[in-house]
Amino acid sequence: MIIQSLDVNLPEVLPMHPASAFLETDEGRLRNLIAERSFGLIMAQGPNGPVCAHAPVLLEQSILRFHLSSANGLNAALALDPRALCVVTGPDAYISPDWYGIPDQVPTWNYISAEISGTVRAISPEQATLMLDDLSAMFEERLSPKPVWTRAKMDPARFDTMVRQGIIAYEMDVTSLTGISKLSQNKPGEAIEGVRTALSQSDDAQARALGLMMVQAPKPQS
Repeated sequence: MIIQSLDVNLPEVLPMHPASAFLETDEGRLRNLIAERSFGLIMAQGPNGPVCAHAPVLLEQSILRFHLSSANGLNAALALDPRALCVVTGPDAYISPDWYGIPDQVPTWNYISAEISGTVRAISPEQATLMLDDLSAMFEERLSPKPVWTRAKMDPARFDTMVRQGIIAYEMDVTSLTGISKLSQNKPGEAIEGVRTALSQSDDAQARALGLMMVQAPKPQS
């Protein structure tokens, strides 16, 4: 288990949402979200302030792998300070107060996220090649029955040049894996059911996905 017990008095390990009811403590659900999305926002502290970039990610045990364009400004920030945070987001949706069926409520937003933090290091072009193989294999499998793309379809010299000059690949030694599942757990059961029903009937795919997650989520303790 690499989930850290959070102490709000430690500024380096603050949860994204301060309400403990929304803190996701199931490592399996967090890993499933990261594997399903495999795309995150990488953030680090640069000399002039925070720097971030979107990147495909692979989490295996306690190692997160990702790569950036060699021209990306986040590379310079990571060279100065290798501490980084990656946020992977799942579905999100607006929640109307009307859905609760109780008075004096305000609008809010429900969402799912995973937060991965640790120290990163650049890896070799050979390791970067293996990472790209793993990434493409995973995403190409999702496109079945399309025949899979592999780098065997490319000129080897061209591919090698692109890896060595076009990208910088990284591994993060993960020290904290936390997340938020904000699914109206702080509301009474009838209000939760009202939200779930409204989301499940929405025309928006993300809203329907959240409604399904509310069905599958553990029931809040009374």
